[in-house]
Amino acid sequence: MNVFDTVMDIKGKTKDTNKARLDVAQICNRKEQKLKDIGGGKLIKPKATYTFRKSQRVFIFKWVKELKFPDGYASNLGRCVDLTQGKLHGMKSHYCHVFMQRFLPIAFDALSKSIWKVLIELSLFFRELSSTTLNVEHLICIIV
Repeated sequence: MNVFDTVMDIKGKTKDTNKARLDVAQICNRKEQKLKDIGGGKLIKPKATYTFRKSQRVFIFKWVKELKFPDGYASNLGRCVDLTQGKLHGMKSHYCHVFMQRFLPIAFDALSKSIWKVLIELSLFFRELSSTTLNVEHLICIIV
């Protein structure tokens, strides 16, 4: 959910904080994500390249709300979407797993390919990690 909340830029849930931006600017030397000082001790956080615009977020939430699943798979995932506040809430751990492993690559393919590729690798890693048989070679291939 942390990945989802950060990419969707959900207020109060995102991990993209001012402290994180200061760390990224200092450690990674990413000038486009550096906080901008506007004077008077106020800082402006530029929009990150790994977040969606509001119209994209609304589209994804409507898509999740309208998804249909077989009974017992993730049939109630649509009820976890709050379109008015733009949030997912009350997701069972199974729904989180299904979303992370199966729908994250589809929902986030509008991101730049470099960011999308990292999210795909994360999704594949969790899919392999939670499978009924754990194949260490597959995990190593995904990580490397």
